Amino acid sequence: MPTYTMPTQTISPAVPALQEACGVYTICPTPFAIDGSLDLGSIGTLVDFQVSAGVAGLAILGFLGEAHKLSNAERRTVVSTFVKEAAGRVPVWVGVRALGIAGAIEQAQDAAELGAAAVFAAPLDNASDSVQFEYYKSLAASLSTPVVIHDFPDSFGTEISAEVIARIGREGGVNFIKMEEPPVGQKITRIQQLAGGSMRIFGGLGGVYFLEELQRGAVGTMTGFAFPEILVRIYAQFAAGDHAGAAATFDKYCPLIRYEFQPKIGLALRKYIYQQRGVIACDAIRSPGMRMDPLTAQELEATVSRVGLSLRAKGAQVIR
Repeated sequence: MPTYTMPTQTISPAVPALQEACGVYTICPTPFAIDGSLDLGSIGTLVDFQVSAGVAGLAILGFLGEAHKLSNAERRTVVSTFVKEAAGRVPVWVGVRALGIAGAIEQAQDAAELGAAAVFAAPLDNASDSVQFEYYKSLAASLSTPVVIHDFPDSFGTEISAEVIARIGREGGVNFIKMEEPPVGQKITRIQQLAGGSMRIFGGLGGVYFLEELQRGAVGTMTGFAFPEILVRIYAQFAAGDHAGAAATFDKYCPLIRYEFQPKIGLALRKYIYQQRGVIACDAIRSPGMRMDPLTAQELEATVSRVGLSLRAKGAQVIR
């Protein structure tokens, strides 16, 4: 097996905090009660579980956090509750998506006011390269907390080229990206070549390409896989130089990573796992959204069992 070296990246002094952010940042689902109301109690148990699993941080109100289904008041409640429950144990990053710069700045400033350590912002819809650059530059200038580019064209319908991303890193004051455009390896390498060390790259996509992302130079992942302790183990092995061990762990659990990250139904699978593990009280999702059927639940449970894990065990499980 080839040997890989974790990259040393120099970040612009303009980044005010979290210059060394790395590791696993879990994209947390937003818990709902069976009637569709916010379940604030489950936010507390979800945060405690993530901390016990060893994650480096929490990312909330992302695409699979159902942010687009919340009112503005609910957004503020969710952010403040996650920050309160985290209680400084791990940073909380908050998703931003709006139709224009003013709306994005408002969301980002609200999140920062409520204690968010950073925001990760979707691109503007159907905007030119120059407009995307000004958007991220303006967003960064409006905050004292870092901004993360959320590059997920399959969900947002907007592509951001490596050239624009690198320019944002060099000149726009945004030095982090959650990069989710396959083929991930080529784009990670291209961003690094162009950005001159000004961009810290996190992967995503459910962890499906986590090993390859690390091998290409990503500093971690931001994704919502409901067994985060697996990703934490892979990252710890890779960062310690045990690349063969990281590959073996990834290969062992890849069937579950793959099964959970299914388009359209992935959120339902994720919430079902968390409910079965005792992390949240209910697996309800708000409409629109695809639900599971009994056969899918059987398939999921069989996959979990096949990789040697259990949905009945409470708390983070030991990953070998």
